[in-house]
Amino acid sequence: MTGKKRSYEDYCAAAHALDLVGERWALLVVRELLLGPRRFTDLRAGMPAISPNVLTQRLNDMEATGIVKRYRLPRPANAWVYELTAWGKELEPVVLQLAQWGVRSPAFERGKAVSADAMVLSLKAMFLPSAASDATLRIRLTIQAESYLACVAGGVLDIMRWPQEGISSDTRPLSAQAEVQADTPALLALAYGGLDPEAGQAAGMLRYQGDLGALRRFFSLFRLPPQAQASHMPAADSSQGDA
Repeated sequence: MTGKKRSYEDYCAAAHALDLVGERWALLVVRELLLGPRRFTDLRAGMPAISPNVLTQRLNDMEATGIVKRYRLPRPANAWVYELTAWGKELEPVVLQLAQWGVRSPAFERGKAVSADAMVLSLKAMFLPSAASDATLRIRLTIQAESYLACVAGGVLDIMRWPQEGISSDTRPLSAQAEVQADTPALLALAYGGLDPEAGQAAGMLRYQGDLGALRRFFSLFRLPPQAQASHMPAADSSQGDA
């Protein structure tokens, strides 16, 4: 039997928003759905530490509050998927801003493996529009079984999931100037660590094909913000004895 959902019982709109998406895992479910519909098994793969019961509860809660919808894709896909509603998709800047804020934490361990969707959303969060004003790029990013198309034009970065049978009914023709296949630590090194695609391939860290210059330009368009300064309580004055 499911207990009553907790509430802050505070009539501030921010508190109400936290009632809706403040439960553990809720915003990570949003993260995994920002790039399009996902099957239950795909969501589990993106969040391996979540239990099936908890994921089911979060999806049910978010469907009941109008953040997520569940439906079956038409043939030939014919798969049950979860997708953010139009209102749910408005959480994207919230998630990206949290990423920008969280990466500045002195306690955050940079360079660790993350989910495929978390990786490409970090690119959206750390993108430098000013560096891309004259760039027109179409890059395919393949991370294990997941594939995405990143498009840069007019100083804007757009990333979409590469359509896959059983997940999307989208049949639009897609093309890319270059493709890179890598795990997330290698992609993090390309985007934020100065790793050159050619050097990464020579070291066995990744594979690429297509326009090397386009790949290099693409991975030059991202920067991590500096870490926040950690503050500490002042040390106790040892010059004064006990009162």
